Amino acid sequence: MTPSPSPVLYVRLPNWVGDVCMSLPSLEALLATGLPVVACARPWAGDLLAAYPLAGFVPMQGAWRTDRAAVRNARRQARHGRPLGLLLPDSLSSALVFRFAGIPCAGYRDDGRSLILRWPCAKPAGPLHAVQSWYHLTRHALAQWRLPQPPPQPAEELRWRAAIPHEDEAARALSRAGLASGGFVLIAPTATGLHKGRVKVWPGFDSLTRSLQARGLTVAMAPPEAERQAAREAAPTALLLPPLGLGAFAALTRRAALVICNDSGVSHLGAAAGARQITLFGVTDSARTGPWSNRAVRMGRMGAWPAAPEVLSTALDLIDTPPAA
Repeated sequence: MTPSPSPVLYVRLPNWVGDVCMSLPSLEALLATGLPVVACARPWAGDLLAAYPLAGFVPMQGAWRTDRAAVRNARRQARHGRPLGLLLPDSLSSALVFRFAGIPCAGYRDDGRSLILRWPCAKPAGPLHAVQSWYHLTRHALAQWRLPQPPPQPAEELRWRAAIPHEDEAARALSRAGLASGGFVLIAPTATGLHKGRVKVWPGFDSLTRSLQARGLTVAMAPPEAERQAAREAAPTALLLPPLGLGAFAALTRRAALVICNDSGVSHLGAAAGARQITLFGVTDSARTGPWSNRAVRMGRMGAWPAAPEVLSTALDLIDTPPAA
């Protein structure tokens, strides 16, 4: 009798930078099983996950027929005869992609997906942070598959793995700008999209930057190409660094004395890299999407941005306080 092949775990990661960062504990739990793990995610996530020992990476474009073909072709080329799928997004389209690629999958019951999922999971009754929600789903899937489960709760830090090229690119960017590690404040004065029709950008970055510069501090920013003009308008006197890949930018955040950012992908990249940071809230819920880090200070709340003098005072206190070992 021919033994059945060992399973291969396919995971569909979320579509946003911050969400991919918050799903890292789930990815680590899958890798800890010792089984091959194939990540299906937006193309940019490949750079962020370059140091992870994945058995494959399948770029997702967001069109379900195209994505279905990509997953099916990747599975056939790798000859994965026993795939098991985990869907972190709640969308119907993500479930259709795996279903028609021949991958039975686990995911949350949502968006009419229950009949498509092999192992549907009810969402927890109480409110959870996004990290906890995806981690809960991952533990459910591993239990259904009778695979080793991680601890009941995720670690308090994200613990992103940086690749050597990430560190090298970040170091070169600092060297070209004449900056030293720990010798600058990194701001991220942009945030893409709206939240319930409201702008997610704190309005005080210009005054904050000038106040920090008046105290002899160098303030730098490295927005992606698509956000450079918005960043210039938000903080015209800040030192503008060249755009970096996601992994290199994450490595850059932990070289800063402090990162100050909106509740955006930058906040989660900094949290994943272990940066000291202030994350500013005004239109989003910090309990749901705040940085998963003990080194982050959250200021403001839904419906009330923090005042610029308060942010400045907190920033100066953090810069003057040596980081914990």
